[in-house]
Amino acid sequence: MRLAVTGKGGVGKTTIAVFLARYLAHTGKGVILIDADPDANAAMSLGLDADSAPQPISELKELIAERTGTAGTGGEFFSLNPRVEDVPERYAVEVDGVRLLRMGRLARGGGGCFCPENAFLKNLLAHLFFGKEAEVILDMEAGVEHLGRGTAHGVDRMLMVVEPGRRSIQTAFTIRRYAADIGLTNVGVVINKYRSEEELRTIEEQLEDLPVAGRFPYRESIATADLRGTSPWQGTEEDVSLARALLEGVAAGA
Repeated sequence: MRLAVTGKGGVGKTTIAVFLARYLAHTGKGVILIDADPDANAAMSLGLDADSAPQPISELKELIAERTGTAGTGGEFFSLNPRVEDVPERYAVEVDGVRLLRMGRLARGGGGCFCPENAFLKNLLAHLFFGKEAEVILDMEAGVEHLGRGTAHGVDRMLMVVEPGRRSIQTAFTIRRYAADIGLTNVGVVINKYRSEEELRTIEEQLEDLPVAGRFPYRESIATADLRGTSPWQGTEEDVSLARALLEGVAAGA
């Protein structure tokens, strides 16, 4: 399974990505969780402190220069297919069976920047999405900037997380449009943080033709973990049950 999780900031996409990753690891699967949000907090959600979090791949300047062929040059010409197969083993940090990679910030500028760092990150994503070594979950920022047309074909499904509120729902419609532009049409919505069945029904109505892949109710324990800076996943029976139901819904629409 290769899942990309996105949505408006603050809707809980990292929580959803972490729950899916931790559940897959709980069932014995090998899992790679990729934090591709510049406002990275997947490490904290896995229970890692700042000193234990993996170094962002985009900051590995010497490695990127060596692999893209820009070391000692002006950087005008670089390899579009740098070697990346050893990066997960060397730079991921493992937490209870989940291997975490931090992509770091994509360079941007003008009408779009294409540079050695971006080429390296996109090739790494392609390697992970088309590889067979593990389940892959990509925690993205809102949008599809980390996915090129080629990489998008390796994604089984894009999950757009929404919370009660029109702004997050409108963001989901926008993301679906961007995703279609790169050929990614297998998208679904995860409704997060709803507090009642009535609120859930209202959100489903506002989603119109957007398919609902899963539902994740508001939980006080997750809000408390966020305040304390600890992992929302405790491995309780309720955690496992919610994550299992979410994954089954995602798989049913794949």
